[in-house]
This record gives sequence, structure tokens and C-alpha cells, in this order.
Amino acid sequence: MVTLRLDPDRLVRAPLSRPRYDSVGIVGGGNAAHSLAAHLSALGHAVHLFVRDEAKARAIRSRGHVLATGKLEGAYPLENVTTSGVELARSCRTLFLATTTDAYAEVAQALAPGLGEGHELILFSGKLGGCLVVDHALKQQGVAGVEVLETDALFASRLQQDASIWVRGIKKWNLYTAPTRSRTRRCGPILERYFSGLEPADNPVQRGVTDFGALSHPLTMLVNMNRIDREESFLFYCEGFTERTVVLLEQMESEFRAVARAYGTDLVPAEELLNRYYGSRGNGVLEAMRNVPNYRTSYAPTTVDHRYLREDVGCTLVPLQALGRLAALSTPMIDSVINLAAVLLGEDFSATGRTLARMGLGGLSAGEIREYLGS
Repeated sequence: MVTLRLDPDRLVRAPLSRPRYDSVGIVGGGNAAHSLAAHLSALGHAVHLFVRDEAKARAIRSRGHVLATGKLEGAYPLENVTTSGVELARSCRTLFLATTTDAYAEVAQALAPGLGEGHELILFSGKLGGCLVVDHALKQQGVAGVEVLETDALFASRLQQDASIWVRGIKKWNLYTAPTRSRTRRCGPILERYFSGLEPADNPVQRGVTDFGALSHPLTMLVNMNRIDREESFLFYCEGFTERTVVLLEQMESEFRAVARAYGTDLVPAEELLNRYYGSRGNGVLEAMRNVPNYRTSYAPTTVDHRYLREDVGCTLVPLQALGRLAALSTPMIDSVINLAAVLLGEDFSATGRTLARMGLGGLSAGEIREYLGS
């Protein structure tokens, strides 16, 4: 990882020792997009942003760079900021989707007219089956020849009031996947241009369940919903569970594992996952959470209407529940979290979330899905 430490008021180019590669596009204007833009610019890439909100795009364009602090420090130049998905697609062969995961189909539709043979789409936090959603959406738009793969968001970061991005932590490891095993093998070298420490998943199910955020966010939100609704200040990961209540998280993980095994794979246990992410060791998942350095500055949201519920329920728990039912598995914890989130937020996630049909898997049996993902 390139780290520049310099006067934040000074706009600098990437080190001259690094070659300048092709233009790279990023869809998004939030935490993940800003930290990713800083990383890619530091590596010497010409970074283009597609931000759908005109006012936000105008503000970023006026600055002309991303100011980063923490694990990345410096002012990293941007090549262009546009509100046109077609313009971004026509300017860049490789595009990162760093937007909310529940917007993937909409983003794919915005990009589709500019996409074609040779384009590469990398989902930067796909949740469960994000690459399947985008691949299916592009097929529905008549777009062929585009490689689609996903990994997790690798930066723990927060936008600050001065529009800088505070990069609090960088994951050392993660899985990546394309819709099928053969495509995953073919797409591996794409990610090696931008990141080290990534490994291929067995299939999108394994990548989807090997995601500590998807496991912990919704349940932690619900266990602490009264504190969050009162806007109490507490450390989300370090103080969200006690030695007694962490059994809920462990039960949720056992259901994740059961679904994974039904589709020919397994998950990396949460305790080991945090160690691979951040080098955090502990006797059990609770102690491991409390030992993650950047979790010691991760405060809880101040509203229950938050992406920790909407995205992780809609884009991981809903497809997990559907896959479990196809495999005749009982998932009581997953079911309970989906039901509670639906009542709390007034949304039918089984209808609005990531259904098997939206993933291009509608009408298939569990065996047929296993066969397709493994092909």
C-alpha cells in the first residue's frame, strides 16, 4: 500500500517511480469512493469519478483532488468528475462500483449504453451475489463481453466536515469472486493491478458469507436499537455486545455456515476473519472485535434507518434466507433479523431486497445453482 505523508495543503502527483496506467473509473461519492480514489491515484492511475448527485459532483470537481488523512495521507488528484455514467464508461476500461450495494441494478443501467467488450466492472463491496445482480442486469440491457467481479470494501473510512477522508484502517486480506468459478480464475489478474492480499473465493456464496459487516451490522443495530434511537454515543463493535449477548452473533454465524456448506463451500470464522483483516487476535469473536484498532474509534450510527440495516439485510440476509429455503435449511436468526428490520423500517425486504430473480437465479433448484456457480 502506498502511503504519502506530506503537507495536506500541497497538491501532489503520485511518485514518479510508479508508472501511470490507464484511466480508472469509480462510481460513487461517499466514504468508499473517496478512499478508493486516494488509493488508486497514489498508485499512479488517472481517476475519474461518476457521482449521480449534481451538487456533490460539482463540489468534488471544484476541489480537483481527494484529501486523505490516517492510513493514507496526502492530496490525491482526480482526472475528472462527471454525472454521466456513459461518459465514465467511455473514458475508462476498468470501473469500480463503490456505491451502495442496493443501487447496483440502477447503476448498471446507467453505465450500460457506454459498456461493451473489454470493459471490467469491479464491485467494491458486493454483499451476497452482487456480481450476479450486475451481470444479470447487463444481460437484460443487451450488454455482452463485460467482466464482472467483486471484493469487499477494503478501507474503513469516514468523510469529515472539511470533505477530507479519514482512512482509519485498511484490510490486509479479502476474497474476490466473479459469477462462476471459471470466470473468477480468469478475472484474478484484474485485481492484482490494484491490490495485494486478495484470494479467489469458491463462489459468490462464500464471498458473501465471509463478510464481517454483513454478519455483525444488522444484529448489532437491533440489539442496540434503543440506544441508537436515543442517539447515545457508544463504540459500535467494541461495546455492542456483551459476553452473554454475543451468543446471538455466534448463532447467526452458524446459519451463515450452514447455507455456505449447502452450496459447496464454507466461511472463514469471524474470529479468524478479523485477524486476516486487521491482525486482530482474541479468545473468541468478542475479544477479537475489541482488539481491532480502528474499531476503537467506530461509534454507532445515530439513527436506526441506516445502511447497516438496509443494505446488509436487503443484500445479504434476504438472499441467504432464499438460498437456505431452497436447500431445506432452517435459518431462525436470519429470519428474525429480517422480520424485525422490516417492522422497524417499514419495508418488505423480501420484496425490495436481493431476490434470486434479481440475481439471475430465479426458478433454479439448489443443485442447479451449485452447478452454475461452480461452472
